Amino acid sequence: MKNIAIMGSTGSIGTQTLEVVRSNPSLRVKALAAGSSVDKIEEQIREFKPELVCMWEEEAARSLAVKVADLPVKVLWGMDGLMEIAVMPDVQVLVTAVVGMIGIRPTIAAIEAGKDIALANKETLVTAGHIIMPLAKKCGVSILPVDSEHSAIFQSLNGESGERVSRILLTASGGPFRGKKREELRDIQVEDALKHPNWSMGRKITIDSSTLVNKGLEVMEAKWLFGVDYDNIVVVVHPQSIIHSMVEYVDGAVIAQLGTPDMKLPIQYALFYPDRQPMNGKKLDFYELGQLTFEKPDMENFDGLRLAYEAARKGGSMPTVYNAANEKAVALFLDRKIAYLQITELIEEAMSRHKLVINPSVEDILIAEREVYDWVDRKVK
Repeated sequence: MKNIAIMGSTGSIGTQTLEVVRSNPSLRVKALAAGSSVDKIEEQIREFKPELVCMWEEEAARSLAVKVADLPVKVLWGMDGLMEIAVMPDVQVLVTAVVGMIGIRPTIAAIEAGKDIALANKETLVTAGHIIMPLAKKCGVSILPVDSEHSAIFQSLNGESGERVSRILLTASGGPFRGKKREELRDIQVEDALKHPNWSMGRKITIDSSTLVNKGLEVMEAKWLFGVDYDNIVVVVHPQSIIHSMVEYVDGAVIAQLGTPDMKLPIQYALFYPDRQPMNGKKLDFYELGQLTFEKPDMENFDGLRLAYEAARKGGSMPTVYNAANEKAVALFLDRKIAYLQITELIEEAMSRHKLVINPSVEDILIAEREVYDWVDRKVK
């Protein structure tokens, strides 16, 4: 029996993680955490019977405590609750599927407590990779990527030495607006940007995929996960989303991981690594597939990716600024308070005005985040 805790259980990754648990009786859920979705997490509690549950909002926690008063579950709230879940003694794997930088402190606490991390929270490595990866090595903890692209790289590297790697080839679908020019993007509405051609994901990550910001964040993650310089991380647009990413070795060999666009595969691989378990679902049919195509990413019309490389190469606190400006801008776009193209415009301006901190602490990272949030609010008002 493997005990797991899930931070972000009501989101896209969290709910799919619970689907994997349903199919694997050897997994047991010891703790769940969510933001404010009381009814949804109540259903999860009654099905999976965790010992601890945390809501980010205090009011949601109070409401949930009333609803589950008939069950032997402890209801917590806020950062203190997440920290308690992160260090639960009998949990082996913490699934970090929360959105935002609230995932950093619990992840650090879990690593220090000896937990393996099934990582689906991009911000943890984007903003604090220089802290997380050395700490994981020091504590003998595995960081197991849940993103389909990073899982594919992880699988393609299996058994190989890092010195043999020439390049990481990070695939991208291109999103719903692939091939469009900037002028065609001016009147994009929320509903248009939420129509991803291949993947079923949460609202924020779906918008990020349409701007290629999500791919930029993945480039930064890949650098920390796999120790490859940014010059050797190449984004390849692959509209079919069948090849999830590739590794090119020094002898020219390219090893890729292929599969249907189903997030349950990388989730299950992370939870059972280094083993593989059977999984139901559609398998690849190469006769039906017919062909796979590839393109260069359009960094001129989709400057979210260009800005990501710029932020990544500057390093320090700049990736935090990139990420925070995007988070705030996407939230404003989803609330219909800014236009689609303003997302990357706000990111670029936030980066241009930021005073770089070379080696930021966790506190420096959180201060930079708050400063960017405040600036975007003032700018938009």
